[in-house]
Amino acid sequence: MATAAKVNAMVGNKTWFGGLFTGSGKKRQVHAEKNFEMTPLQEQRMQKLKDRLNIPFDETRPDHLTSLKALWKNSFPDTELTSLVSEQWKDMGWQGPNPATDFRGCGFVSLENLLFFARRYPASFQKLLLKTQGMRATWEYPFATAGVNVSHMLIQLLELNSARPKTLPGINFVRMLSEHEDVFDILYCIAFEMMDAQWLAMRASYMQFNDVLEATKAQLERELSLEDLLRIQDLPAYNLLLK
Repeated sequence: MATAAKVNAMVGNKTWFGGLFTGSGKKRQVHAEKNFEMTPLQEQRMQKLKDRLNIPFDETRPDHLTSLKALWKNSFPDTELTSLVSEQWKDMGWQGPNPATDFRGCGFVSLENLLFFARRYPASFQKLLLKTQGMRATWEYPFATAGVNVSHMLIQLLELNSARPKTLPGINFVRMLSEHEDVFDILYCIAFEMMDAQWLAMRASYMQFNDVLEATKAQLERELSLEDLLRIQDLPAYNLLLK
């Protein structure tokens, strides 16, 4: 029973999403330039990204189910998925046999982020999925559910639910949109790598995941506040990614 209690505290989707960053006194506001204005290209790409954030995962949409199947195929290419609702999903780190339950915390974009990671940086993805690097904890973080939380963290850090960014990380993100339309998805991959590195550095276990994610958010905020940040490749943590 003690083990079950730990798991629930760690990955319960209601408590995990509801209390992760709200009311946090640790959040530092890095104030933006008051005269910052987006270019038409930046406006267009930002709106396209915001539209993605408003799409819930829908089990009745064939394209959503196709993406879910593709995620499994890219994760475990040598293992056939027996059903879209299957205990096999727990091997990827979902809470139960139906990943749709976990997507409710962040929507379809969190599936898109994971699938992008698996396809663009397969070496990094497999390393984190299979936990092949470093001294791992007895109670590891669940990979897939952690990925949904990374998506959620990025949306908050970049102020994507606001009309315009008010902090330097958000402004620099908009600037990078001019160079890379898929910068949000690449930044997601970087953030996931940073989170795992923090996990190992802190020698963390289940109950410390929120602390690890908060530390990751603070580190990413610092890197996104660097001057003259125009390309995603300018981030120091970009070098963590392996293809």
